[in-house]
Amino acid sequence: MSLPKIKSTTVCAIKHNGKVAIGADGQATMGNTVAKGNVKKIRSLQGGKILVGFAGSTADAFSLLEKFDEKLNSYGGNLKRAAIELAKDWRTDRYLRKLEAMMIACDKDEVLIISGTGDVLEPENGIATIGSGSMFANAAAIALKKHAGDKLTARQMVEESLHVAADICIYTNHNLVLEEIES
Repeated sequence: MSLPKIKSTTVCAIKHNGKVAIGADGQATMGNTVAKGNVKKIRSLQGGKILVGFAGSTADAFSLLEKFDEKLNSYGGNLKRAAIELAKDWRTDRYLRKLEAMMIACDKDEVLIISGTGDVLEPENGIATIGSGSMFANAAAIALKKHAGDKLTARQMVEESLHVAADICIYTNHNLVLEEIES
């Protein structure tokens, strides 16, 4: 007997006006059932200097977070270098390449999307989204940054983008965790 595939999450990070904010909803779904509504999908690393959000299998994401923290320690907290090294290992290592998750990692200067296909993407508009509701959150974030960027903070844009995704995506809820890094 195989268990239903776990689907869950929308994670959104925005760099705006010298600040970086990241947030995620709290829903974990197994098949067509909400398994839990308050999962914390944002983690702080390097004494709060780096924030990471994850989507996908929770156990896989925790394995990757542990590996990423090791890379950060090996490269003196250099976010981009650690992300590249993690992506290389994730793509080539026999065990890691089977892990089903994605991550957004950010510090005060950068926002990166890291995937198991070897990608380390730095979005040119300062907006990164992953997970089931990522396209909804991304569209909302682009519109908010374009039309209300002078009135809203990065944190407010992340929060509103996640609420838009939660209104549309059945795998996303309104139970949000938000974190912020100031430069």
